[in-house]
Amino acid sequence: MADLWNIGPIPFVGKSDPRQGLGFRYYQPDRVVAGKSMAEWLRFAVAYWHTFDQRLVDPFGDGTAQRPYDRFTDPVELALAKVDYTFELYTKLGVQFFCFHDRDIAPEGDTLRETNAILDKVVDRIAELQQATGVQLLWNTCNLFNNPRFVAGAATSPYADVFAYSGAQLKHSLEIAQRLGAQNYVFWGGREGYENVWNTDLKREQDHQARFFQMAVDYAHEIGLDAQFLIEPKPKEPTSHQYDFDAATTIAFLKTYGLDGDFKLNLEGNHANLAGHSYQHEIRVARAAGLLGSLDANQGDKLLGWDLDEFPSDLYETTSVMWEVLDEGSIGPHGGLNFDAKPRRTSFTAEDLFRSHIVGMDSYAAGLLVAAKLHEDRYFENLVAERYGSFDSGIGAAVEDGSASLADLETYALDLTQRQLVDATRSDHLESVKATINNYLVDALAEA
Repeated sequence: MADLWNIGPIPFVGKSDPRQGLGFRYYQPDRVVAGKSMAEWLRFAVAYWHTFDQRLVDPFGDGTAQRPYDRFTDPVELALAKVDYTFELYTKLGVQFFCFHDRDIAPEGDTLRETNAILDKVVDRIAELQQATGVQLLWNTCNLFNNPRFVAGAATSPYADVFAYSGAQLKHSLEIAQRLGAQNYVFWGGREGYENVWNTDLKREQDHQARFFQMAVDYAHEIGLDAQFLIEPKPKEPTSHQYDFDAATTIAFLKTYGLDGDFKLNLEGNHANLAGHSYQHEIRVARAAGLLGSLDANQGDKLLGWDLDEFPSDLYETTSVMWEVLDEGSIGPHGGLNFDAKPRRTSFTAEDLFRSHIVGMDSYAAGLLVAAKLHEDRYFENLVAERYGSFDSGIGAAVEDGSASLADLETYALDLTQRQLVDATRSDHLESVKATINNYLVDALAEA
């Protein structure tokens, strides 16, 4: 193995020292938890854009990132060299997958023809290193938001030339997905929304977006691309309102346009918070609709109302996410945990790229261990079964099996006293439930 980063493979070190260093305390890829290895449950992926392209800028300052490939000045040479660095990081972290936007990996030319030629050179190098390392492509997608041509969106742009360009870019991106064996293909509506509803034909824009998605489905069938299509909801930023606001809104869109048989959801923790939801809520909504596809692993700062994309370290949140995954049986048909996250601006060294991923991987591994213990003890399953037990027999069962009418409910309820109705309810003991989760966090990790 090359040593471009001057950092060795990241080992499992266990819990001998509470200080987090260049080693995993909880993540052991081959360790079996709830019938599968950790690697099978977690399916970690590295995000190309944040990990290798993000310069750690913020709205008030230039980037601070120090990267070993910064010595390359020619854009194409840099793009090709960067691929070597990326695959070395994947293998030293021991991750199975990576993700990218097309414009993450290669610079643009003046025309799409020139851009595609540059992009294909880089894809050739990626294909070589995939073959050499076995690292797979979890998903790829188009960058349809950075360039000024996307000022008013791509699929929802009011300008037909921009729509046409976006579709042409999508076509080549789907061909790359097929070539590199992408397990999923993601649509992230970076600017697919509006800033002012007064000058927006909302239905027409959503019709266009649905048509764009259907074109993708049709072309995938044409070329034999067997990847799961995913949509990643986000409520706002940079637009005032984005059409894929949250899981529920996106599901309604898919069902309205008959696309729910072809698409599932790629959900992100930080986006859930921006929509006013917990990450667990978004996952549960997608699961209830049978549309959980994949997960972006990050978190936001609850004190700030913008998309920070921090590496996950909140064990309560990672436990709740992995509880949902365990209850589902997997993240999705072909899904994984993609670290759509970047180090903080003050964590600017190359080593911090490794440290931040270690923290994220360990946090989800710890969450998996706690969630597995909760499932083993059936703590929440028993709580829910008891809470809804009145629907398992009598009038409740008649409601659920469809045999009860309003007249039947009236007959049953007319002579119920207020005391009987109050006595039919039970305390949820919510404070004790929250404390119990804390206890599981402490006890399960102490035993790990």
